[in-house]
Amino acid sequence: MPSIDADEHTRTGPATEADAHTEAVHAARAVPVTEADAHTEAVHAARAVPVTDADAHIQAFLAARAVPGIEEARAGRYRRTYRGAVIELGGPGEAARRLRGSDAAAAAADAHFARDPVLGPLVAARPGLRVPGTVDGGELAIRAVLGQQVSVAAARTHAGRLVAAAGEPLPAPDGALTHCWPEPGAVAEAAPSLGLPRARRVAVAALAGALADGLRLEPGGDLAAARGALLELPGIGPWTADYVALRALGDPDAWLPGDLGVRHALARLGAGPEAAEAWRPHRAHAVIRLWASL
Repeated sequence: MPSIDADEHTRTGPATEADAHTEAVHAARAVPVTEADAHTEAVHAARAVPVTDADAHIQAFLAARAVPGIEEARAGRYRRTYRGAVIELGGPGEAARRLRGSDAAAAAADAHFARDPVLGPLVAARPGLRVPGTVDGGELAIRAVLGQQVSVAAARTHAGRLVAAAGEPLPAPDGALTHCWPEPGAVAEAAPSLGLPRARRVAVAALAGALADGLRLEPGGDLAAARGALLELPGIGPWTADYVALRALGDPDAWLPGDLGVRHALARLGAGPEAAEAWRPHRAHAVIRLWASL
């Protein structure tokens, strides 16, 4: 059967990255509607730690994609469940560190781009932007497939339904956090009942099955082997594999040439796709720069 790649869900450029940013801005401006909500917002605001622009960028990126039940973003804070616990962006632990990305990698990329005619001005305006990471490469890949051909908001809805149907409930809710992301076997079992087109249900089930059978999508592994394994699965094409490489595998040179957001940003900046050759070996950060410019 022909492959339907997750490339198609973000290939609308501003309808994804720009819309996701706009959603995050509106969410940040939302006004509590009850006295209890106002009190809760005040408590969260009192706990919020001042952040840099680079920190705010990561927070907005994650907030715009937050899945109900497993992620919560409010009052400048982002929290999520992970392996039965709750972690916070900027907090202690390896999982939280992976989420926020690497300052050292961002600094190296900025130094490389500093004199570039396309990216140099973007670096000067917003230094230190990091590549958002993930706590679980398998989760990220499943969510990318769930988001094929739909908006960011619809992708969150699909993922939230999967969490409600197959996720492991927390012993007790913690604010809006109620579940952990489902294990691959549970995702595979739930896939046929998801309200998705047949080809996408097949893709979710195949990917979940591969993860259950031992496919590992994490930093430090064989990038080529992981990308090749993804491309062998039905419904997964180059965009999905490269997006996973960018956010989950830690590939500093991951590049998404078919992404319409990237192409739209290049056009706005007066650059062609050949400009990316000068950005090696830091093209993952170039993608983030281009998305952030929309």
